[in-house]
Amino acid sequence: MPSAGAAALSWALLWLLAPPPALPEPLDPKKNVEQKDAVFDRTYSAWVASDTLNIYAFNHTVLRNRTEGVRVSVNVLSDHKDLPVLFVVRQKEAVVSFQVPLILRGLYQRKYAYQEVSRTLCQPQTKVEVETQHFFVDVSTLSLNASYQLRVTRVENFVLRTNEAFTFNATASQPQYFKYEFPDGVDSVIVKVTSAMAFPCSVISIQDILCPVYDLDNNVAFIGMYQTMTKKAAITVQRKDFPSNSFYVVVVVKTEDEACGGALPYYPLSKRTSPDEPMDLHNRQKMLEVMVSPAITSKAYVSSMLFCLGIFLSFYVITVLIACWENCRQHKKKGLLAAMDSPSLDTGHTHSIPDSFLGHTPYMGCGYGSFENGSSCSTEAITDSVGSADASYGYVGQEQFKRRIPSAPMRQQCIAMGERSLENVAGRPRLDSLSSVEEDDYDTLADIDYDKNVIRTKQYLCVADLARKDKRVLRKKYQIYFWNIATIAVFYALPVVQLVITYQTVVNVTGNQDICYYNFLCAHPLGNLSAFNNIISNLGYVLLGLLFLLIILQREINYNRALMRNDTRALECGIPKHFGLFYAMGTALMMEGLLSACYHVCPNYTNFQFDTSFMYMIAGLCMLKLYQKRHPDINASAYSAYACLAVVIFFSVIGVVFGKGNMVFWIVFSVMHIMATLLLSTQLYYMGRWKLDSGILRRILHVMYTDCVRQCSGPMYVDRMVLLVMGNIINWSLAAYGLLVRPNDFASYLLAIGICNLLLYFAFYIIMKLRSGERIKLIPLLCIIGTSVVWGFALFFFFQGLSTWQKTPAESREHNRDCILLDFFDDHDIWHFLSSIAMFGSFLVLLTLDDDLDCVQRDKIYVF
Repeated sequence: MPSAGAAALSWALLWLLAPPPALPEPLDPKKNVEQKDAVFDRTYSAWVASDTLNIYAFNHTVLRNRTEGVRVSVNVLSDHKDLPVLFVVRQKEAVVSFQVPLILRGLYQRKYAYQEVSRTLCQPQTKVEVETQHFFVDVSTLSLNASYQLRVTRVENFVLRTNEAFTFNATASQPQYFKYEFPDGVDSVIVKVTSAMAFPCSVISIQDILCPVYDLDNNVAFIGMYQTMTKKAAITVQRKDFPSNSFYVVVVVKTEDEACGGALPYYPLSKRTSPDEPMDLHNRQKMLEVMVSPAITSKAYVSSMLFCLGIFLSFYVITVLIACWENCRQHKKKGLLAAMDSPSLDTGHTHSIPDSFLGHTPYMGCGYGSFENGSSCSTEAITDSVGSADASYGYVGQEQFKRRIPSAPMRQQCIAMGERSLENVAGRPRLDSLSSVEEDDYDTLADIDYDKNVIRTKQYLCVADLARKDKRVLRKKYQIYFWNIATIAVFYALPVVQLVITYQTVVNVTGNQDICYYNFLCAHPLGNLSAFNNIISNLGYVLLGLLFLLIILQREINYNRALMRNDTRALECGIPKHFGLFYAMGTALMMEGLLSACYHVCPNYTNFQFDTSFMYMIAGLCMLKLYQKRHPDINASAYSAYACLAVVIFFSVIGVVFGKGNMVFWIVFSVMHIMATLLLSTQLYYMGRWKLDSGILRRILHVMYTDCVRQCSGPMYVDRMVLLVMGNIINWSLAAYGLLVRPNDFASYLLAIGICNLLLYFAFYIIMKLRSGERIKLIPLLCIIGTSVVWGFALFFFFQGLSTWQKTPAESREHNRDCILLDFFDDHDIWHFLSSIAMFGSFLVLLTLDDDLDCVQRDKIYVF
């Protein structure tokens, strides 16, 4: 086998012995070159052949303070598509060449031929006051004989003026571009292009003052910023991006309309000799209007951000004022009750139990957990609350505590018994370490499963029946909601931030503004961000979510203090206080703001789930919190709840990517939606006392036989049955709607399912609360009314639809509208403002809705 050196030597010898390459043939000396001086605004008709070269020499005067455009228009009359005529324009700093017929390619490499071509020449800058510039137009061809027409004209209104509209026509082979110069004191402008006709599709490009200008369909995307357009287009241009303080506005009509959502043209093959033959198009002309107006100044940015901060920081101020007012009110009530309790206990024949008997100083307000930091509580209510103490805490003599004591000896005996029992309570630490607490360690019933079946299948349940588990166990169980959502937020948000930064970088580098679906008529850039207003308007979610967390923290501190002093009302009265779900809700609200801001960095259909994922979580957590209020022992664990929400988000992603018009997907989803509704209905109706196993069908048939065939008996739990029947009707209707209509926006459809179920359950809860003889206090009532009004206005602005990623970017821009607030915020920004306030108000409703029960024994609070 020859070595590498021998092989190299062989190749060198072959190269030396090879004949020299053939020299290019010299130019034909017989080629006729005809040059003539030409003038503007005159049509030159001539013939050109393979042995001729026609040169037209033009000159024009260029002023430094005045810019005029020069436009070259040609029309080839001969039909020699395989032997086109070549036009070369030689000018200072640039050479422009094009052939006629002009061949442009569309989708699937379709070819389109244009016989009439017009091109505007770029204007090189001059450093002297007056300069005469020369340029030449060379005409040549390989055809035997080709007829053409040539005309060079000056472009009127080549320089656009601020706030003055200019109307013009353009075609695919006759693009137009104009120059704009930044006036003094203007650092940013918005270029608006409109047209009365949606098609043909066109492209708007902003390019620096360079030669050549990219003004054809196949090269317009090579430089600058560009958008496809049907009826509207708008691009915000900043002076800092253009060192020459000027730029070109280029308008190109595309050969096809597919990029703007139109159908591809159909041309029968019979009209052409072969599929590769170019198609000659006519009537693809579009009339457009361009106007350049100044954008907002830096002062508008500052004032708008201060306005945004002021709105949401005012909620902090209002919260502090309410807290101070309530604190003063409670101090006054405390002094009043102390004065009322000062008289002797021996007056009269019957006496209420004194506060010394209760083992603590009267706690002002029974409302350690209320938003207003307290509410009045009568001595009789205090007596009742003590009398309802659970036997597991060592309380005795309950009947004596529940009524007024008739005589002093009996009173002294009861006081002694109460003091001994309260010593037992005081001896038990209320806030032990949760590090090793397990639910099984405190489930000490002899036959716990039997006991659960007995209690949970009663026809009328009270909260005391479903609040039997140890508080420490439940506290740990519900704290997991917060820690899990915090972990999810970190791992979810970090890749989201990285991805949207990449999106924004791609937009800035490529200039392709079709990647992101902004409201371009109200998109104010800041730094590298293209629509800063859509991002800063999400600040309300973060600030109000943080405020909600602070309110929950204050409530928990007050509640823990009540537990530390063994306050009977904290132990035995009102809805059991568990704050883990509230912390999770506040965290979810803050994450909704962060992820919505990330989505609006570059909104499109591939990242829409960033904006909706925590909306699903908020809806799910609110329903879980409503259910937890009356069912603390049997509410879902954090692991199962987040697993279900993960399935929802999974279907959201699959639906957005593959669900558009996919019948198989909609059948699978609708079936799973109905099955999940039935399983959840069974779980809620039987309070979890059922099993999904091989005998489920047999048990269903048995129930149907005994309750419907042997005897026609009504449902045992009527209220629950009404709720579940209505829920199934709504969910089955939504499933049928999705299967029949198959909406394109699957994420919003899925969110609508969650919101409808939440509203249904919330309405049911309020109705049942009023039916049970409970009342709604002033603050939650005001929150309900105010939140409902704010939600109504928020939804009005949400449905304005300023953009939609369900359509093409050009069609989406047809929905764009100007700013409506401070010339900085649009309708969607107002939706962000109002929806964040409405969500915060909704959370306060959940927080304060049952404050009227803080002094009511749990065995007198109904479960529904």
